[in-house]
Amino acid sequence: MNLSPLQQYGIVTANYWAFTLTDGALRMLVVFHFHELGYSTLEIAFLFLFYEFFGVVTNLYGGWIGARYGLRLTLWVGTLLQILALLMLVPVAASWPKLLSVAYVMVAQAISGIAKDLNKMSAKSAIKTVVPETPHDEQKGQKQLFKWVAILTGSKNALKGVGFFLGGVLLTAFGFNTAVGGMAAGLGLAFVMTLVLPGEIGRMKQKPGFNALFSKSTGINILSLARFFLFGARDVWFVVALPVFLEASLGWNFWEIGGFLGLWVIGYGFVQGGAPALRRLWGQTTTPGVGAVQFWSALLTAIPALIAVALWREVDVATAITAGLTAFGVVFAMNSSIHSYMVLAYTDSESVSLNVGFYYMANAAGRLIGTLLSGAVFMLGRTASGGMQACLWVSSLLVLLSWLSSLRLPPLPRLSEAR
Repeated sequence: MNLSPLQQYGIVTANYWAFTLTDGALRMLVVFHFHELGYSTLEIAFLFLFYEFFGVVTNLYGGWIGARYGLRLTLWVGTLLQILALLMLVPVAASWPKLLSVAYVMVAQAISGIAKDLNKMSAKSAIKTVVPETPHDEQKGQKQLFKWVAILTGSKNALKGVGFFLGGVLLTAFGFNTAVGGMAAGLGLAFVMTLVLPGEIGRMKQKPGFNALFSKSTGINILSLARFFLFGARDVWFVVALPVFLEASLGWNFWEIGGFLGLWVIGYGFVQGGAPALRRLWGQTTTPGVGAVQFWSALLTAIPALIAVALWREVDVATAITAGLTAFGVVFAMNSSIHSYMVLAYTDSESVSLNVGFYYMANAAGRLIGTLLSGAVFMLGRTASGGMQACLWVSSLLVLLSWLSSLRLPPLPRLSEAR
C-alpha cells in the first residue's frame, strides 16, 4: 500500500496517542497503588528507576537501530513491549513480599521504559522524514516543521494528561490488575494500525556504524545537555513529590489527584501544540532560534523558586500550587516545544533518528535523575511542606543549569537570524 506522507504521519501519530494514554495511566496506577500499600516516596521512586535508566540506553541504541533498519521496526517493537509490560503487571498482588513486588515491578517498568522511548523516538523522527521539502522557500519549510512538531508533541502531552486522569479513575473503579489488563488489550488494537507503514521510513541509505551513536554536532550536544537539566527540573518535583504532597497536605483522593495532574498536563500539551500560534500572537513571525531557548529557560528559572517561597510563607497551599503549576506549565511547554523543533532543525533527514535518539537519551537521563531526586529530596524535608519546598529549590537550580548550557548554543544552520 502506497501511503502519502500525511497518511504516514497520521498513522504514526495515532499509535503514539494510544501509547501515550497507557503510559500516563500506568504511571498514576503505580504511584497510587504502591503508595496505598504503604511504600515510601523513595521506594516508589525506585519502582521507576529501571523505567528511566533503560530509556537512556534505548534512545541511544534505538536511534541507531532506526537508522539501519527503519523507524517502522522501532515503532512496532516499542508498542509490543508496552503490551508485554502491561500484561506482566496483571498478576501483581498486595500479598506479595515487598522485595519481590519492587523487583518484579522494576523489571516490568524497565520494559515499559524501553517501549516508551522506542515509540517516542520513532514518532518524532518520522516527522522529519515525512514533512515535504521546500527547497525554494526554506523559511516556509522550517515553519511547517515547527508546526508539525508542536502538534505531535502538544497532542501527546495532552493525552498523557488524560492518561493521568484515566489511571486514577481505573484504579478507583476497577483496581490495579484489571486496569492494566484492559490497557494492554486497547494498545493491541492500536498496534494493528501500524502494520501498513512502509519499511523504509527513517532508514539511512548508508548503514551507520557504532561510532555514529554519539552525536558530533555541537548544536545537538549542547541542546541535549540543556534538555537533561530541563527535564530533571520538571520531574524532581512533579513525578513523586507532588502527588504525595497533594494527598498529605490537601487530603485529596486518587482520582482527584489524577484528575488535577491530568488537567495540568492537558493544558501543558495545548500550549505546546499552540506554540507557533502563540509566537505569532506575540509578534514573533520567524521560527524560533537560540535566543528563544535562552529567553524561556531564564524565565522558567524563577517559577519553582517563587512557589517554594509561597509555601515557606504559608500562602494557601491550593492557591500556591495551582497558580505555580499553571505558570510553570505554560513556560515549560514553550521551552519543550522549541527544544523539540530545534533538535530537528539542527539535523538532516538522513541522520535524524541517530540525532533524535541521542537527544532523547539526554532527556531520559534528566528524567532518571529527577525521579530519584524527587523521592529522596522529598524524604529529606521531613514534612510534606518541607519536602516539597526542597524539591522546588532543586528544580530552580536545574533550570538555571539548563539556561547556562543554552548560552553556548550555535546558530541554526542557514537560520542564524531566527529567534
